[in-house]
Formats: sequence, C-alpha cells, structure tokens
Amino acid sequence: MKQWHLFLAFFRPGILGYGGGPSSIPLVHKEVVGKYKWMSDEEFGDVLALANMLPGPIATKLAGYIGYRIGGPIGLINAVLASVLPTILLMILFMTTLTSSKEQPWVLGMTKAVVPVVGVMLAVLTWQFYQNGRKAMGWKGNLLLVAVSLIVMKFLNIHPGILIAALLILAVAGPEKKKQKVQIKEAAGSKGKAV
Repeated sequence: MKQWHLFLAFFRPGILGYGGGPSSIPLVHKEVVGKYKWMSDEEFGDVLALANMLPGPIATKLAGYIGYRIGGPIGLINAVLASVLPTILLMILFMTTLTSSKEQPWVLGMTKAVVPVVGVMLAVLTWQFYQNGRKAMGWKGNLLLVAVSLIVMKFLNIHPGILIAALLILAVAGPEKKKQKVQIKEAAGSKGKAV
C-alpha cells in the first residue's frame, strides 16, 4: 500500500504540474507534507534546497530522494516513474493534438490562463517557506537573508545554486558549529575534572 501511495503522490503532481518542475513543487509539497505527512515543512525545505543545488530537473530529484526515503530502492524507481510517466504520455497526446490546432483561440487561452494559477501556487509555497524561516531565524534574520538573496541573485546575477552552496557551507562550518564544539570540549573537560 505504501508503494501505491508513493506512486499517487508523484503521479498527481506529474499530471497537474503544468509548466514544468517549479510549478509541481507546491503540488509535491501538498502530497508529501500535507496529505501523507512523510516529512515536515522544514525537512521538505531542506530537501528542496539541496535539490535546487544539484543539476537536473527538480521534480525527478525530489521524487528520487523522497521515494528512496519512503520506500527504498523500489520506492525510488516507483516515484521517479510516477513523476515522469504523465509527462511522457501527455507530451505524446498533446503534441499530436496541439500541433494541428496550435493557432486556435482555445489553445492560446489555455496556455495563458495557466500562468497566473502557477504563479499563485509558487507564491503560497514561498510564503510558507518564509514563515518557516521566520520561526527558525526570527523576522530580522529572515528579512536580512531574503534581502541578501535578492541582491545576490537579481542584481549580482549569481546562480541560486551557488548561493545555496555557500549557505550550506556556512551552516556546516559556521560560528554556531564552532560554539557547539567548544561547549562539547568544555563539558568533557568538566566531566574529567569531576572524576
């Protein structure tokens, strides 16, 4: 039953994620965090950040990792197939149909109508991530990070993957980790003195 739920959790975003990987992220989030509760918001945010740093389509990276985490190697294959199968089938169906009628008003209207919906879905997910960041870092730290990220990506034109990698390195080797190491050494020293 777990494999079936895993298949459905990635098949639905694969069918409904019109516009590519970024538009399917809120749908995957809804399935993985909201419906099946396989991850918390924070865990999903961490997985999303790492997936954005790696090359390749975001939807398949998310499917691969989450599938492996939930169902092992078979879950990985299951989730990735569920993620790409709708796209393959719909591409074959739509390309044969739409190629013959691409100038029809209903086809042009359909593609224009989907863009605002995808924008709203991404805005909702962005707001959720902002709220999680505010809980973790406080509103000042979160706003500072948002402003720095905006400047680095938009005005300095640095790729988001480089920014994420730099933040991960800071998180691993930053001042908080050094404080923890000092506290561990101090605790070990006080235990040795007590003995």
